[in-house]
Amino acid sequence: MSLSPPQTAGFDPARALQLAAQTFEIEARALLGLAARQGPGFAGAVQAMLACRGRVIVMGMGKSGHVGRKIAATLASTGTPAFFVHPAEASHGDLGMVMPGDVVLAISNSGESDELAAILPAMRRLGVTLVAMTGKSESSLARHADWVLSSAVEEEACPLNLAPTASTTAQMALGDALAVALLDARGFREADFARSHPGGSLGRKLLMHVHDLMRSGTAVPVVPPAASFNDLLREMTSKGLGFTAVADADGRPAGIFTDGDLRRLIERGESGNSLRSLRAADVMRPSPRTVPASALAVDAAGLMEQHRITSVLVVDPEGRLVGALNTNDLMRAKVI
Repeated sequence: MSLSPPQTAGFDPARALQLAAQTFEIEARALLGLAARQGPGFAGAVQAMLACRGRVIVMGMGKSGHVGRKIAATLASTGTPAFFVHPAEASHGDLGMVMPGDVVLAISNSGESDELAAILPAMRRLGVTLVAMTGKSESSLARHADWVLSSAVEEEACPLNLAPTASTTAQMALGDALAVALLDARGFREADFARSHPGGSLGRKLLMHVHDLMRSGTAVPVVPPAASFNDLLREMTSKGLGFTAVADADGRPAGIFTDGDLRRLIERGESGNSLRSLRAADVMRPSPRTVPASALAVDAAGLMEQHRITSVLVVDPEGRLVGALNTNDLMRAKVI
């Protein structure tokens, strides 16, 4: 097939903007009209997917297939096990992915897709629940379905009223509506979302705990209250965290001494000789900020931000020092 060379000489920017605005208006009207077209079919589809012991299998050809892949991904990421099966491939073996008890969401604007029609009898024999998403309520697909979701639109945004535009927007929105209704009915929350998105920023914030990031063991700078000032400085310097914890005989944090505390001592005019005569208990700041090792890393970040500190001590359930965490640790883990 030969194509005409691109014509740019007659390009009209004003016309392009007019068509863009017209497209937005047509598709917005299509979306607003969806609500009035939903009824028992939508509620029935949601209930069937909630009760499903298997998976939701999404099918569709052409542009409906592209939309179907997105719908399957959205369902799977919001608590409803789902995947996409190409209807044409289903006729050649992929129908084996569909099991009795599954729910099939079949998407076709016309409702007369030959590829879907060819596998309808086989799916019925499997005993699946068939949900049709179609723009034609009297179509073959709708007649065979247990539940029908209307994706009908008055017109396509395409000036020729041919290319799927408003209809695929309507299908996408209906898929989102199903996902939202399902996640609400399941009591799906942020932590559930994070579990299916461990690589995302939300996953890191909701799944990563302080014990995953903290320095522990010999990496934690700590001295007893009776330690000399020189020993305190050596510990702080060798561990490179900009502070030293001061822990009592039971291992509970009694105080903290930071680089900032050292600068303030020097600014007050303390001499080297006078400082060397001091003990850790003399220079520490008592009641240091602590977080439980089991706390979320994002909560530790919030504590540091609230109190404008760059490090925090980590304690176990008995309040004993078990680690240390600073903003660099949080930044490396992309929690902040």
